Amino acid sequence: MIEKMTKYTFLLLQSEKDEFLDRLQELGVVDISRSSKPVDTESASILEEIETLQARVKQIAKGMDPTLEKMLAEENQLVKYKREIAVWGEYDPDLLRRFNPGFYCVSEKNFDPVWAETYALGEVCRKDGKVWFVIFSNREGFPIKEMEAPKMSLAEIDAEIKKKHTEVDIYKAKLETEKVRIPAIKDEINVLYAKLNRHLASVTGEDSIENAIVIYQGFAPAQENARLKQTFDRMDIFYMDEDAVAEDRPPVKLKNNAFSRQFEVFTKMYGMPVYDEFDPTALLSIFFLLFFAMCMGDAGYGILLIIIGFVLRGKEGSLAKMWSLIVTLGVGTFVVGLVMGTFFGLDLSVQSWVPESLRKLMITGNVELGGGSYAKQMILSLGIGVGHICLAMLLKAWWAVRRNGFKNSLGTLGWTLLIVGGIVGLAFGLTGVISEAAMKTALLVIAGVSCLGIFIFNKWGRNPLVNIGAGLWDTYNTASGLMGDVLSYIRLYALGLSGSMLGSTFNQIAEMVKGADPTWQWVPFVLILLLGHVLNLAMSCLGAFVHPLRLNFVEFFKNSGYEGRGVEYNPLRK
Repeated sequence: MIEKMTKYTFLLLQSEKDEFLDRLQELGVVDISRSSKPVDTESASILEEIETLQARVKQIAKGMDPTLEKMLAEENQLVKYKREIAVWGEYDPDLLRRFNPGFYCVSEKNFDPVWAETYALGEVCRKDGKVWFVIFSNREGFPIKEMEAPKMSLAEIDAEIKKKHTEVDIYKAKLETEKVRIPAIKDEINVLYAKLNRHLASVTGEDSIENAIVIYQGFAPAQENARLKQTFDRMDIFYMDEDAVAEDRPPVKLKNNAFSRQFEVFTKMYGMPVYDEFDPTALLSIFFLLFFAMCMGDAGYGILLIIIGFVLRGKEGSLAKMWSLIVTLGVGTFVVGLVMGTFFGLDLSVQSWVPESLRKLMITGNVELGGGSYAKQMILSLGIGVGHICLAMLLKAWWAVRRNGFKNSLGTLGWTLLIVGGIVGLAFGLTGVISEAAMKTALLVIAGVSCLGIFIFNKWGRNPLVNIGAGLWDTYNTASGLMGDVLSYIRLYALGLSGSMLGSTFNQIAEMVKGADPTWQWVPFVLILLLGHVLNLAMSCLGAFVHPLRLNFVEFFKNSGYEGRGVEYNPLRK
């Protein structure tokens, strides 16, 4: 998970800057890597331009800007006005203006029928306990205050609404086409940032601003807030503190349990989450460990990894710092290796000295499916891949609703329901949990509801024909992408199989060298086993490291919508 941050803004004299930074180093928990505010007119102008461009990027990405908001407000005002004057019905405005009638509305209990005997009164409408009427004669002395006459007829206002709606659609299409400019605008922002940093660096080095006011912005974990405030209160500075929000772009500090913390190195390798994003480390830790163990696939190699990890404990170097992770991967490899039935290249499922209870837990041999024979471990690998991708899609749907709202996430929800719901329904039917008829009905309902989100409401408020076209394109990309993603998980079976076969091959070569009645042949026998399995261990570790990372970084992160563009928390410290 992502630890909550507090944002601090500090105001002090330039001459106090060095002493202040020294105190922050002693505290060791405040990250001030981000510059805060300009110190002169030129930097203020640059920053204002940057903020304007950033706001424009957000507006284009959201498909909404002040101009469109104004147009939509005008359209809503016309619709509201139409509801207000609809009670007067349709009429000829020119003809009505010739008679210059007065428009009135009173409650039914205050409406006096005698008025019709005195004035040329025409009743127009009665509803909701009110009476709408007009008077064509002299209205002097009439006891009811006259209403404002409608400015337009219903036909005229319908034409105005239609015109305004067309203008809104044209402007929305214009915003949509501007999305291709977002990369260019971001490049322009980066250029301005470089210009601002260069300017601030040159200004900071001038002696003429020795007594200028300096403004810093920093972030620290919320749990440190009480201690930091006590320290800052004793310092001769002005500061403000507030809860950090995503718009502040605070640095990110991960907070996980001891097990998941070992795998944070992989999250950082891909990219830290932004402040309002989810932390994938917990799931990454589980699946990387499982995938690594399946790619190794040998219980004997698991024991070697455990030994290597404990040997590295207390040593110097980057690899030694990961000794606990190596031990954890070794334990996982040992357990999964037993389940896969391999120990230093030996097939445990055929060894007489292996207990029968352990053999029953092993996943070995083939299974008959659809008239063909398939390895159980291959089926297991594909099944794990399907589950991994389904979990990613559920996570993406949950995150889309949380970030964009339910209405703006219907496309994502549709794909999640279609794929995850379809797999669950199919699994229930094939395993006999529900009948075949119930399975078919459930799948049809899931497909129908999903299609509404995928093809009709994938972008709320957009032309349905455009949504259908976008849905068809997404269907092509998703169908082709998911098939390749699932097939990628066969590598779990292939790498485990190749490692066990290579280990078995070294065993056979060593046995051939030893012969039936060995004397001095024990020496090459042992050397072949040692060198062969060390070589196999090294190659297996390389494959078991790279490919599980790929399955998590590409298949899982892509389908879960994880971006990883955050900045790691890096406090100023001694």
